Amino acid sequence: MHAMNDLSTPCLFKPGQRVAVMLPLPLGGAYDYAVGDQPLRSGDFVEVPLAGRLVAGVVWGMGDGKVDGAKLRPVARKLAAPSLPEVSRRFIDWVASYTMAPPGAVLKMAMSVASALEAAPPIHALRLAPAIPEFKETAARRKVMETALRLPPLSAADLAREAGVGPAVVKGLVEAGALESVELPAPPAFAPPDLTAPRAELSPGQQAGADTLVAALDGGFSVIVIDGVTGSGKTEVYFEAVAAALGLGKQVLVLLPEIALSAQWLDRFRRRFGVKPALWHSDLGDATRRKTWRAVASGEAAIVVGARSGLFLPFQNLGLIVVDEEHDQAFKQEDHVCYHARDMAVVRARLGDFPAVLASATPSLESLANVQAGRYGLVHLPDRHAGAVLPDIVPVDLRRHPPPKGRWLSPLLVTALEEVLAAGEQAMLYLNRRGYAPLTLCRTCGHRLQCPHCTAWLVEHRSAGRLICHHCGHFIRLPPKCPECEAEGSFAACGPGVERVAEEAALLFPNARVAVMTSDTCSGPHAAEEFVRRVSDHEIDLLVGTQIVAKGYHFPLLTLVGVVDADLGLDGGDLRAGERTHQLLSQVAGRAGRAERPGRVLLQTYQPDHPVLGALRSGQRDAFIAREAEARRDTGMPPYGRLAALILSGPDVSVVEAYARSLAKAAPRAEGVQVLGPALAPMALLRGKHRRRFLVQSARSVNLQALIRDWLARCAPPKSVRVQVDVDPYSFM
Repeated sequence: MHAMNDLSTPCLFKPGQRVAVMLPLPLGGAYDYAVGDQPLRSGDFVEVPLAGRLVAGVVWGMGDGKVDGAKLRPVARKLAAPSLPEVSRRFIDWVASYTMAPPGAVLKMAMSVASALEAAPPIHALRLAPAIPEFKETAARRKVMETALRLPPLSAADLAREAGVGPAVVKGLVEAGALESVELPAPPAFAPPDLTAPRAELSPGQQAGADTLVAALDGGFSVIVIDGVTGSGKTEVYFEAVAAALGLGKQVLVLLPEIALSAQWLDRFRRRFGVKPALWHSDLGDATRRKTWRAVASGEAAIVVGARSGLFLPFQNLGLIVVDEEHDQAFKQEDHVCYHARDMAVVRARLGDFPAVLASATPSLESLANVQAGRYGLVHLPDRHAGAVLPDIVPVDLRRHPPPKGRWLSPLLVTALEEVLAAGEQAMLYLNRRGYAPLTLCRTCGHRLQCPHCTAWLVEHRSAGRLICHHCGHFIRLPPKCPECEAEGSFAACGPGVERVAEEAALLFPNARVAVMTSDTCSGPHAAEEFVRRVSDHEIDLLVGTQIVAKGYHFPLLTLVGVVDADLGLDGGDLRAGERTHQLLSQVAGRAGRAERPGRVLLQTYQPDHPVLGALRSGQRDAFIAREAEARRDTGMPPYGRLAALILSGPDVSVVEAYARSLAKAAPRAEGVQVLGPALAPMALLRGKHRRRFLVQSARSVNLQALIRDWLARCAPPKSVRVQVDVDPYSFM
C-alpha cells in the first residue's frame, strides 16, 4: 500500500505491468496489482482480489514497486463503467488530504452505486423475422403479425398488449420462428434542456447580475457570490448562467441543501428549461441512482441538481457549479469524511478551471470575508422582485406581553393571527423543535426521561405515541409510572415543540386548517411536494414548522410569520451561534409578504435588545456581520484563523479517557497553535460511545493538517478508540 500518484498524465499499462488500485475502503492508500490480459489506463474501474473476495476499485496510476513482483496478484477484470476522470481523481486526493480522511473513504463517495460499474443489461424487442417459415395461422396470431408489421420492435408484453392477445400467442410465434429478437439501443436517460424556452423577465439589476455570471464562463476559475434579499430572484439570475453553460456544451451541477424538499425549485426549473433535471440525493432508488451516475459519467446528463454528495459524481465535462443557500449548515457533512460542500465546490471548480456561484440571502461570514479580500466576486440584489417589499419585523417582548399560563403564544401574536386569518390570508408559526415537548419529567421526584445511549433527553412525539431520541433513534412508550420513585401518572411535558404549538393554535382557531411541517411529516420528496402543493393551493391556513419551512418556499398568500422562540440558538455556545441564528430567522422572515401583499414578522423574545434581533429589526445586516467579523478577527477564529476538532470515541470510558490523557501529553507546542482539551463533549455519550474532544486553534499560516498528522503518529490510538478529525468544524457537539 502506498500514497497517491501523480495524476497529471494518463498512463497505459500493458499486461504484466504493475498498477496502483485505489479501493473504496478506509485505507491509507492504494494497493499494487499486476495487469492481467487486458491493458488498463489510469481511471479504469477494475475488480481485484482482496482477502478472499473480489472488490471494485480504480486504477490510480503506476505501482510503487515495494511489493515483490512475484507476490503481486493480477487484476481480475476491467469493469464496464466509463473511466473516472483525471480531475475527479485529483479532487478525491485533494479532499482526502485536506480533511485528513483515508483516500479510499473519499473514493467510496464517488463509487456509491455499485451496480453502475457493470454494463446495463441489453434491451431486447421482437419484430417480424426476415424469412417467415410456415406455421399454423390463427386469428390471434394474425393480429400479432399485423401489429408487428405496423409498429417498431416491441417487448413481448407490449406486443401482446397492442395486438390485444395473451402472451402465449406471442411466445408461440417466437418458437415458430415468425418473430425474432433484436437488441435495441438504450433510450436517452434524460431529455436535453430546452435552451430556447422563454425565460422570466429580469429587472435591470437582475440582468446586470446575470451578465456578470455569464461573462465569467469565459474566464476560467472564479467564485461569485450572489447576495440577494429573500425574494430578489437569485434563482432566475443564476439560471441565465446555467443556460449559457449548457449552450457551451458544458455540464452543470446545482447543489441545494435539502434537495428532497425543493419541489418549488424543481417546478421553476421545469418552467425555465422545459424538462426535469437529473436528481441526486439519498432518497432516490438504486435504479435511478444507477441511471444518473452512468448518464453523468457518459456526459448525457447535462444538468444535475443534488445534495452535497453530487460533488463526487464522475462529471466528464463540468463547466459550472452553483451552491444555492450557500450558508446552510446542511452542506457540512460530519460523519465519516468531514467536509463542507460549499468549500469543496470551490475546490472542484478550481481544479476544473471553471466558475463557482454561491447564492444566499444571508451569505456566510466566510464567503463575505472572501469578497472583502477580493478573492470572490459579488453580485448584489438588494430589492425584492416585481415590487414586493421586505416584511416588517417586530420583536414581541415576552416580559411585557407573556402568554397565558400553560400557553406559548403571546396575546400580540394571537391578535395578529386573528387578523390575517380573518382576511383570508395565510400565516406561519416557526419553532425549531420537533415533537410535542423537548423534556418529560416526573412531577414527584424530578426524574427526567433520558436516552440510555446518548447524553440527550427523550423528546415526546405525541402524534406517534412515543418518546424518541433525535440522535440515535431509541424510543419508548410513556411509562405508566416513574422508574425512579414509582409514582403513577406523574410525568409532565415541559416546554413546547411544534406539535404542542399546533395544538394550541387549533384550540385558538378552531375553524382554521392547521398543519405541521417537519422532517417527520415530510420524510421524502413526494411528501414534501404534496405539502407544498396544499399550502400553495390554500388548503392550509396556518402552517406550523421547524427550520425546513425556511427552505426558499414562495407562498403568495402567506403574510404573517410568528417566531415562537426567537431566543432559541442565540446562546448556542459556539462561534457561529449569532450568525447562524441571524441567518435562520432572516430566512424564516423572508417567507412573509413575497407577493403584492405586505408581510409582517413577530419575534417572541425575552431578549429584544440582543444584537441579532436588533439587526433583524433594523435591517442592518452588514453592521451586524461587521461586528461578528471583528470579534472573530480579535480572537483568531475562522475565517481569520483555523480550527480543527479531534473527537475520541469508544465503548469503554476508561480506555477513552486514558488515551485522551496520553494525547494531551503529546500535544504539539508551536507558535501560533493552541490545543484545548481534552474535555467532555457536550454529547458525552452518543449511540453508546463515550466521547472526548480536543480543539486545535491556529493562525492561517500554520499547516494544521501536517501538525495533526504528526501528533497522531506520535500517539496512535488503541483499537477500541476511534479518532475523528474535523477540519473547519461547524458543530461543537
